[in-house]
Amino acid sequence: MKNYLSLLVALFTYAAGSAQSPATATVPARWNLASSQAIAWQVKDRVPHADHIEMSGQKVSLWLQYQVDEKKAPSFTRTFVFPTFRLLPARTIASMMYSVEDENLPRILINDKLLKKGVYNATVMDDQPEKAAFIQFDGILSAESTIGAAGTITLKRSFYPSVDKAMAVEKLVFINNGGQPARIEMEFLQREVRPAAERSSDGPLQFIISTVNDGLKTVAPGDSVTFGISYQAIAGASATPVDADIMQEEAGRRKRVKDISALLRLECPDEVLNTMFNFAKIRGTESIFNTRGGLMHGPGGLRYYAAIWANDQAEYINPFFAYLGDDIAVKSAMNAYRLFAAYMNPEYKPIPSSIINEGKGVWQGAGDRGDMAMIAYGAGRFALANGNADSAKVLWPLIEWCLEYCRRKINTEGVVWSNRDELEGRFPSGNANLNTSCLYYDGLLSAAMLAQSLGKNAKQVKDYTQRAAEMKVNIEKFFGAKVEGFDTYRYYKGNDTLRAWIATPLVMDIFDRKKGTIEALFSDRLWTEDGLATLAGNSTFWDRSTLYGLRGAFAAGEKSKAYNFLKYYSQRRLLGEHVPYAVEAYPEGNQRHLSAESGLYCRIFTEGILGIRPVGFSAFTITPQFPATWNFMRLKNIHAFGKIFDIEILRKNTDRLTMYITANGKKQGYELTEGKKTTIRL
Repeated sequence: MKNYLSLLVALFTYAAGSAQSPATATVPARWNLASSQAIAWQVKDRVPHADHIEMSGQKVSLWLQYQVDEKKAPSFTRTFVFPTFRLLPARTIASMMYSVEDENLPRILINDKLLKKGVYNATVMDDQPEKAAFIQFDGILSAESTIGAAGTITLKRSFYPSVDKAMAVEKLVFINNGGQPARIEMEFLQREVRPAAERSSDGPLQFIISTVNDGLKTVAPGDSVTFGISYQAIAGASATPVDADIMQEEAGRRKRVKDISALLRLECPDEVLNTMFNFAKIRGTESIFNTRGGLMHGPGGLRYYAAIWANDQAEYINPFFAYLGDDIAVKSAMNAYRLFAAYMNPEYKPIPSSIINEGKGVWQGAGDRGDMAMIAYGAGRFALANGNADSAKVLWPLIEWCLEYCRRKINTEGVVWSNRDELEGRFPSGNANLNTSCLYYDGLLSAAMLAQSLGKNAKQVKDYTQRAAEMKVNIEKFFGAKVEGFDTYRYYKGNDTLRAWIATPLVMDIFDRKKGTIEALFSDRLWTEDGLATLAGNSTFWDRSTLYGLRGAFAAGEKSKAYNFLKYYSQRRLLGEHVPYAVEAYPEGNQRHLSAESGLYCRIFTEGILGIRPVGFSAFTITPQFPATWNFMRLKNIHAFGKIFDIEILRKNTDRLTMYITANGKKQGYELTEGKKTTIRL
């Protein structure tokens, strides 16, 4: 582990280097596109290298750290999180979790010679080492290596979580490339670990490692043998581990990945963007856990499971799920809003920032982060795009309550009071920040359209519309400022240093200061090699603000600059040193692949490049902002506004586009002017 951590330090020191313009900077791609749905790393040079990736099912999350040392010997650390197996004391992070190193695995012998554990935990057979040759990710992490100086044995490892069980699987396939039969043995192993009963929330808990198809096998030349190891959790005094069917579990994982990939498919001229969009759908959707409190989307990252947040779930990922069409995802979104709604109260005390422990507890440790504005914004957009009146009726009281809460928090200068923002005091945010007021503004607009769609009183529709107009004026008056020479926004009163969240008004279609704001976002003061710095001059970055910034820049019509930065960012995240998803933050959290950020990546395309804005249960506006080099873009199998449909846009000339919408086998054509808003009614 010490060697792994030292490699990570070197990796992320490299990652946080000096900024360059995307027009001149190059991303040293370690990985390549193996297909439209897979990336691969041919292990040739540039070692040592280490990275980590997370894969999730409804009852388990597998956080896999993989390393190739300077001799190309591979090693792995597997960390298993079981979100619904709770420990005491009850906290956000109290999921049962265990790590398994290579030396904890069953012994393997080839022709009666033991595969020994050498330096860096590498597997070696006497003086003939195992050498990594190839690593691929397509929703399953696969690693191929050769054993012995002549490479007569190939070992293919695959790691994946079960879709619906509290179990993850490691599959090992040994292939005999030699001219003689090979005797290959994996010894039997069953290891059980039990936390103390006093630390177990719901009865006895167990973590069990078991071998599958263990024993001695004779493998003919050109033939292979498959072994497996299951890692599972069980609960209850009479519970017994299941006999893992490793092939069935692999088939289930591949089907789940394939099903997600088939939904909301992006096709554009840039294959890197197509592939990262697909992976973002997988990471954003796989991290949904089947808990006692219902389906709960969780960020992951070894800390955040069986819990929801007003930003990650209500604001970031749920509005995306309204377009995706995955039944599990939509149910998790509705459940998240239901859980928040349970804390509405007549005194208008704040709803907790986070509901934890499978819905049984709360976290309120960061003050008022503007959570009610986050919930109102996300629930309003979700309800409209989801296109289901019955679901919207369920959400309406929550939206109404959150907007009233915000109204009661408006200060004497006409903006919304909150003593924190979603960064929870890591950086200053004053007592009224730009983010909260912008979220409230957009929440009011959605609520006005939703009220009209639900047949609410015309007076209420007018009230929300007027309050939104007033808030837009007050945002300009209170936050509009020249900061570091740019005509943009101060983040809070007294703020005189550029902040990444100045992008928020652009995402809400507030373009009064778009020129200066875009110049500031893409200036050397804010843009770094890893996207937007949270605070100008500071090395800390959070991908969520970068993803907001890119979405906002497209929405504002800054297509050329936004596209260059989007390509650079996507190449770095998909094919660079730490792949293949958007990350949370650095240096905090070791660039965890928190899942809601991947939803924000997808929203660059739906709400930024296409400019889709829901305005009714079966209606939306579209304002396409195409990169100049694109002659087409397709978004297929969209599930939104009560329909399943495809959008295809073709460039006719400089600013004229032809759009086709296909639904129920019928194709409707539209002539569009790029950058101009068009209302579509399905």
